[in-house]
Amino acid sequence: MVRAAVYAAFVAVAVSRSQAKEIEPNDAVGAELYDSGIIHNRLIALKKAEWARQEEAGAFASEQWPELGYTACVDGWAEAIQGDRNNTFRCHNADLHSFLSHAALGSPTAHGSSSWGWTSDDGREFVAIGQYDGTAFAEINKDGKLLYLGRLPQYSVPSQWREIRTYQHYVIIGSEAVGHGIQIFDLEKLLTIDPEEPVIFDAKTDLTSHFSALLPVGRAHNVVINEELKYGAAVGAQPRTDPNCLSGLNFFDLTDPSNPESLGCAKGDGYVHDAQCLVYRGPDERYQGRDICYGYNEDTLTIYDVTDKANVTNIISRISYEGASYTHQGWVLDTQNQEFLVLDDELDEQRGQGPASDGFPVTFIWDIRDLENPKQTGYFKHPTKSIDHNQYVIDKYIYQSHYGAGLRVLDGRSIPEDPTGGGVCEAAWFDIYPEDDDLPGGGSVSFVGTWSSYAYFKSGYIFINTIERGGWVVKLTGKECPDA
Repeated sequence: MVRAAVYAAFVAVAVSRSQAKEIEPNDAVGAELYDSGIIHNRLIALKKAEWARQEEAGAFASEQWPELGYTACVDGWAEAIQGDRNNTFRCHNADLHSFLSHAALGSPTAHGSSSWGWTSDDGREFVAIGQYDGTAFAEINKDGKLLYLGRLPQYSVPSQWREIRTYQHYVIIGSEAVGHGIQIFDLEKLLTIDPEEPVIFDAKTDLTSHFSALLPVGRAHNVVINEELKYGAAVGAQPRTDPNCLSGLNFFDLTDPSNPESLGCAKGDGYVHDAQCLVYRGPDERYQGRDICYGYNEDTLTIYDVTDKANVTNIISRISYEGASYTHQGWVLDTQNQEFLVLDDELDEQRGQGPASDGFPVTFIWDIRDLENPKQTGYFKHPTKSIDHNQYVIDKYIYQSHYGAGLRVLDGRSIPEDPTGGGVCEAAWFDIYPEDDDLPGGGSVSFVGTWSSYAYFKSGYIFINTIERGGWVVKLTGKECPDA
């Protein structure tokens, strides 16, 4: 099946929130702009150009940023260093607890990327922090202080793109770097490290295992984990033309993490940028108990039945939406009911497409109660200019990373009753990039600031990884939306 797209096909369509609708993909446009990799390569070029400007301006000299401790959010501001505007942050219902620069986290080159967390059996909380030259490890102690423990260097060559997930007590690390493959590392190695003596692990000999099957040059944009069914999937491998997988969902068994075995590939819709794979327990009785992957495939939301991973032939549905420019990532609102999901588009603000044409990000809301006919029912329009990136959902609160606007937390509890998004609001935020606060709209439409966050710790501490500065620990103090 040739992947579809709508790239600029509906710029002129004016759809209100209550009239939001899905749009059938345009196969010809998709083949020309997305299957070919043209749009993806343009996106990469935009990011590299921005980071080159940042490098020239000295933003990646992360050692310039001092360690920060607890700072309360008072009247919308967290003034970590009195009188220092570059260390004073816009906030709502979120206090700063700790900050360490990338240099303090063992990487003088900075360039942060993805991050993820792990909680040990005795309740200690750890984070794996993606950086240009590897993965840093840190513990968040009971007081919310970030303690650097060491690092796992890159497997091959450095790369800005490093994506991280966990499975049991293992961290699974993918990268766009040629020859990197998937690193699998046992996080229990961190339990006995003294923060006064950080450990530099060997990128190869200290691994539990390494996976590279069906990764023709060892590259994968991202990794996806289904812990319940004990497997992972590498997605976005290059080149797109490799016949084994076509950059689709490349499955590997994690029953024995020391010996990850290839399970097959879902290549029917070509390049997958990100995905979420779950045992289906939603209302569509046709798919009860099946293994379903929600794919964010550059220009479409694509839903797969991947129960038979050696022979994935059933793409349940493929659909697009107004303003689709680069369908980036999303998450199901409730993993048990699986009735709705939210997704972000990483290029609609920058390219001025659809509801985000004014540079204010949009979170798209989808009704997935009928997996064969998903419907885009509405959206939430954010009040601060930025570009929305990764998002994850906990109890219908949506924790998002918005590049220069930092961590944004949406109250999505109203979505099942009002799927237009009319009842959604921003319940909390912490803006880690004050450099663009005074611009019109409160921020810039550029690839600066936050890459990722992790909010699943029982303590309530949230880790934020940023591209330029380093790692942050914040904690919500409430979830009341501000008065309109």
